[in-house]
Amino acid sequence: MFGRDEKVSPVRLTAVQYIILGIFLILAYGLWQLQVAQSDKYATLAEKNRIRNVPILAPRGKILDREGRTIVDNYPSFTALLLRDSSRDLLGDADLIAQGLHLDAKEVRERIRKFAAVPQYQPIYLKDDITPDELAFIESHRNELPELDTIMAHRRLYPRNGFMAHLVGYVGEVSEEMLNSPRWELYNPGDVVGQSGVEQEYNQILMGRNGFRRAVVNSHGKEVGRLDETPAEPGRQLKLTVDIDLQIAAEQALEGKNGAIVAMDPRTGEILAMVSRPTFDPNDFAVRISRDEWSKLVTDENHPLLNKAIQAQLAPGSVFKIIMATAGLQEGIAQTMHVNCNGGANFYGRYFKCWVVAEHRVHGPVEIRKAIYQSCDVFFYTLAEKLGIERIAKYATMLGLGQRTGIDLPQEVTGVMPSEEWKIRNFKQKWYAGETISVGIGQGAVATTPIQLARAIGGIASGGVLRRPHVAFPDLLPANIRPVSDGSGEVNIGLDPNNWELITDAMADVVNPGGTAPSAHLQGIDFAGKTGSAQTISNVAKARLVNGKSKFKDNGWFVGVEPRRNPEIVVCTLLEEGEHGYLAARATAQVIKAYVEKQRRQPTKVAKGDGKVEVGAVWNASDDDGGHETVRGGHFAINVSKKRLPLAVAAPGVH
Repeated sequence: MFGRDEKVSPVRLTAVQYIILGIFLILAYGLWQLQVAQSDKYATLAEKNRIRNVPILAPRGKILDREGRTIVDNYPSFTALLLRDSSRDLLGDADLIAQGLHLDAKEVRERIRKFAAVPQYQPIYLKDDITPDELAFIESHRNELPELDTIMAHRRLYPRNGFMAHLVGYVGEVSEEMLNSPRWELYNPGDVVGQSGVEQEYNQILMGRNGFRRAVVNSHGKEVGRLDETPAEPGRQLKLTVDIDLQIAAEQALEGKNGAIVAMDPRTGEILAMVSRPTFDPNDFAVRISRDEWSKLVTDENHPLLNKAIQAQLAPGSVFKIIMATAGLQEGIAQTMHVNCNGGANFYGRYFKCWVVAEHRVHGPVEIRKAIYQSCDVFFYTLAEKLGIERIAKYATMLGLGQRTGIDLPQEVTGVMPSEEWKIRNFKQKWYAGETISVGIGQGAVATTPIQLARAIGGIASGGVLRRPHVAFPDLLPANIRPVSDGSGEVNIGLDPNNWELITDAMADVVNPGGTAPSAHLQGIDFAGKTGSAQTISNVAKARLVNGKSKFKDNGWFVGVEPRRNPEIVVCTLLEEGEHGYLAARATAQVIKAYVEKQRRQPTKVAKGDGKVEVGAVWNASDDDGGHETVRGGHFAINVSKKRLPLAVAAPGVH
């Protein structure tokens, strides 16, 4: 037991209790001061200093031609950001923001709502490539609009005049629809990605990875300190198989016309040039294209956004006769065939005309070689009857018609190669023998693309070996992004050497006197090919039209190789409503001549110090009134920097 002297004094106990109570009262008062009496003051102080994540945008990789010359570059610009980690009423400030940045207030509000589900630390990319006065507006309104900020960005700079637009493609902000697809699910709203062409196909290589820095800013949006930084990883540059010199020649050959030209090395499948007309300016997409401009492009009846080299599905006309000749010779039928062309013949109760009737003449006695270089319809009508649709479809399919080539560009189409099975599957009808006759001259249901014809004819001229076309060097790509590997996509139809020589010699006669395109002859160059003219609508339908003579003209085709056997280059030209294949042959000859001339001289060097890149002679062939072919030098400029430096092309006049 404790003694009386060990008990705590009631006075002391009471004092301790009051002291503890006083401490709690002081703490409560302090808490009241912080959270109630001076809440606005301390909220303002806290607001004055905060941490902000500022993105660092990665520049996209450059796109180069096969010799390392720049095709697509970047230029620095400022982008307006809308920071959503602020306590500001963003919707309430939309009118002032829109006014200062020359935007529609409704568009600003819609953009804010679109990002509502995105984490607040991610800013909204409000406007790209802002002007100096818009930049000044942001800087001068730091107090009124602290949620506005700017960031350095690297915008795409494409060649002028739509040069190489369809092959290179363009970039744009990733859409909501794209974000819902597996390919783009890891991207964020506001990201700029490839939308077409090489930019889309190799976006993963070109895009790079954005970085960020953590900064301390005050209530005025002014940066007062930095915590740390994760640098951006620039995109990798991409080297294409395209030769700018040849691309310029192809662009000039198609100038003022609608259609496509594709040049390929059939030994490797490397695309050397690709042109589609009409074209568009990808620089319009580099920032953000307006709705009016977009509407104008998508409603244009000439389809400027369509890459006709890989997306135009059209009847090949008489170019198909090379496939027919291959099938007929391989099957042992065409070697002994002889027909007499009197301007037409009857098949299955119907009279089929030969194209020479329009010129009031006939072909007379015809065998396979003459049938090729003079393009006799009657011969190939007869051959089609003997082969039948199944054997025709067999060889056409082996040569890649009616299927994608596998080129490393998006949205390639398949074309159509009809057969009995195809008609039953698509139309639930049987194939009629009379339909085969039109197929024999590349009409009827046959539909091909320029890239398919280039690969097929180039393969035949290469002894029956076809290789997959590609625009990027496979060995320069990362191992996980190689659409084309060495030897991949190679097809060998086992073309008999005798048949190969006969076909290629006949193709060489096409551009000689007696052939269908003698005006395309190139002196001193082993140039060979095949012309084609294909109807866009039937003659009966054309006759019913008031403007039938000026509309729906035949498409002109030509596929040429150099040299005639084991060619180094194959060029396919499509002239929409070009009427005659020999006109397409002349355009092809321009490209072939540019290629050969470059091979025969020392490759030019990239100039230093003057901002120009010398790319050698480009030939521009045309006929004067007397039928004499005149060759002139030409010029074509592309951008290589923000200053839009030209590629100077010069050649002396030659007759």
